[in-house]
Amino acid sequence: MKTLDGLPFYALVHLIMIGLWVVLSAGDAFSQADFYKGKTIRVIRGGGPGGSGEFQTRALVRFLEKYIPGNPHLTVEFIEGAAGRKAANVIYSSTKPDGLTIGSLGAGLVVGPILGLPGSNYDLDKLIYLGSTDTGDPYIFYTKGELGLDNLAKLRAASGLRFGAHAVSHPVYVTARFVAYLLGLKEPKFVTGFTGPEIYIALTRGEIDAHATGAARFVIEQPEWIEKKLVHFHTTFTVPKGRHHPTFAHVPELGTFAKTETERKLLDMFRAFQYPRWPYFFPPGTPRDRVQIIRDAMRKTFADPEFPKEFRKLMGDAPNPLGGEELEKAIKELPRDKEVVQLYQKLAGADPLPGR
Repeated sequence: MKTLDGLPFYALVHLIMIGLWVVLSAGDAFSQADFYKGKTIRVIRGGGPGGSGEFQTRALVRFLEKYIPGNPHLTVEFIEGAAGRKAANVIYSSTKPDGLTIGSLGAGLVVGPILGLPGSNYDLDKLIYLGSTDTGDPYIFYTKGELGLDNLAKLRAASGLRFGAHAVSHPVYVTARFVAYLLGLKEPKFVTGFTGPEIYIALTRGEIDAHATGAARFVIEQPEWIEKKLVHFHTTFTVPKGRHHPTFAHVPELGTFAKTETERKLLDMFRAFQYPRWPYFFPPGTPRDRVQIIRDAMRKTFADPEFPKEFRKLMGDAPNPLGGEELEKAIKELPRDKEVVQLYQKLAGADPLPGR
């Protein structure tokens, strides 16, 4: 069958379909840019201001403003409580899924539901993952220098050391509990309710004695403590396994104190929880096209040569980011071994440490 201009009918139909696809695609691109143009995206940070959580968010936000079509403005808000799970609950249950609210949490996001911790009223598998600015950060454990605990024997002989932390089940709290458990410390006490900066103040005031924290941030926040040897370093916990911060490469790794296969699996589980270090996510039901827009903006941010510079300036180390699809896969593959989970629950909770 021929058309009036001599083209076969099927060829003419094919050309028309291509033309419609081009027009509709262009229209869709314009609509995507139009949706975010002039709007404000709220980034809800699960935790208080100050510390690594806020700084890595700040590093990301200005690049997202550049790469999201329409160049919306991004604001950072803070919701404290339950190691970030309070913020996750708000985003999961109370936030309109319109692509204008992004969650920003730490490892507390994944730990809560897997361990069945109180206040974990959200389904990990229903959240929509956008990316993570990093994949782990080594921890360092130290005590105040004036205590004179400059070797393992003295540390183990001390009784009632007060560890500062943010909240029960927060990664800093859990790391401190792991340290006390695996090193066999006597009657340790865990004092919660601090923000990151407040822990340093509490140490200088004599309100606490010890702290386990991210190594990279510690190096840039307390260089004088390191230079003047105002603290003693006892162990480091590498995340991912074997990734030491160069400043603390000489410090024993926490895994060397594990005695059983269950304890080694316990540390591996904690590393797995820390791997998607700073997950960003949308609530369930967010339109797929807006999910794709933000995932694309994340990818472009991570590929921008200026992003690692900004991240290092604020965080003290280079980023190791994950895209949205990679983050989703990593969370689905988190280990959930029953015996290890039970031990982890005891260590992450508020009850006295179990015996070994």
